[in-house]
Amino acid sequence: MKLIRAGLLLSLLTGLAHAQGKTRVYINESQSWEMSGRIGGSSEIFGGKTSGGARPQTAEIVKTFNERCPAFTITNKVENADYTVVLQHEGGKKSIRRDNKFAVYNKNGDAIASGSTRTLGNAVKDACQAIDKDLQTSMAKSSTYEN
Repeated sequence: MKLIRAGLLLSLLTGLAHAQGKTRVYINESQSWEMSGRIGGSSEIFGGKTSGGARPQTAEIVKTFNERCPAFTITNKVENADYTVVLQHEGGKKSIRRDNKFAVYNKNGDAIASGSTRTLGNAVKDACQAIDKDLQTSMAKSSTYEN
């Protein structure tokens, strides 16, 4: 019974901390590159075309974080952040391949999670879950030390 109460208290405290905007997340600038090209010809005619370049993703990542993780405050000041998220998109891959890489760091600069997903939304969801889990672990540790 005590374990259930402790779990409920942790969830409540995490929710309150989020509601007060205390958990701040800094999204590291994401520069993804995408290149594509075609070439073809015959014995008489030969030609080709290439295109691509930088495709900044930072604004899209911030938008997706705000939609999928409204409990967090996204900050543009790394010194104010509790967590830093690095999310990179590799363009030009087929849909079956994982092309979104993410890493989450706590305030001390320690990596707490990393992975890859097929979609940006899933990368954001996984990063948010890692932050939630770390917050709950931190609260559990601090409540253990207080008792």
